[in-house]
Amino acid sequence: MAVAYGLLCHASFAIGVATMIAAMFFGMSRSLGTVTAPWWPVADAALLLQFPLAHSLLLTPVGGRMLKRLAPDRIAGRLATTTYVIVASLQVLLLFALWTPSGVVWWRATGPSLAVLCVCYAASWLLLLKSILDAGISVQAGSLGWWSVFRDRAPRFPPMPTRGLFRVVRQPIYVSFSLTVWTVPTWTPDQFAVAVFLTAYCLAAPLLKERRFRRRFGDGFETYARQVPYWLPWPRPPRSGR
Repeated sequence: MAVAYGLLCHASFAIGVATMIAAMFFGMSRSLGTVTAPWWPVADAALLLQFPLAHSLLLTPVGGRMLKRLAPDRIAGRLATTTYVIVASLQVLLLFALWTPSGVVWWRATGPSLAVLCVCYAASWLLLLKSILDAGISVQAGSLGWWSVFRDRAPRFPPMPTRGLFRVVRQPIYVSFSLTVWTVPTWTPDQFAVAVFLTAYCLAAPLLKERRFRRRFGDGFETYARQVPYWLPWPRPPRSGR
């Protein structure tokens, strides 16, 4: 059962991410959505809203109880990270696969500009991968849950991330993800709406995450937060020595 959950988790994660990469590369102009006017803007808005709302809800105590219903009682608690990634991956797949394109293309890169933006787009995704590795890929990719069940042990969560890109900013995953939505080689009204909305989410959502970190890590997180900037690597003012 643990392996089955693991396969579902990683398959949905891979498909969701691949769909997102492809859809944004073409500026959200190629997808499977076929909602007709005047309802397609409403459908697209609903797809956008469902991602942050459910994504954040599942991290609350209420959401935790909802996740436990997705697995048998005796293993539901240990599988929480796995079921969370499954749901989040399906949300990503829904958003980027079922988006109904407006049919309007503002700009499409060609020649040297296409090459430059392709490099920037790939670099943004590599930066996101690095951020995930620094944060602890077992949690981010959902393997912590099913592997704990497979080994019949309690999940061992990694410590508070402070290494790698977390030495530069406190939220490198959100920063890297924001870069992916702005480095695409095709720009449409659809891509602009997705970029603005998801960037706003990436700016606000870490505030809730940091609230959980303050409860969990206490003074350790407070010390870290005083030393490392929140979202952008602004230089810190020099400390006066005594």
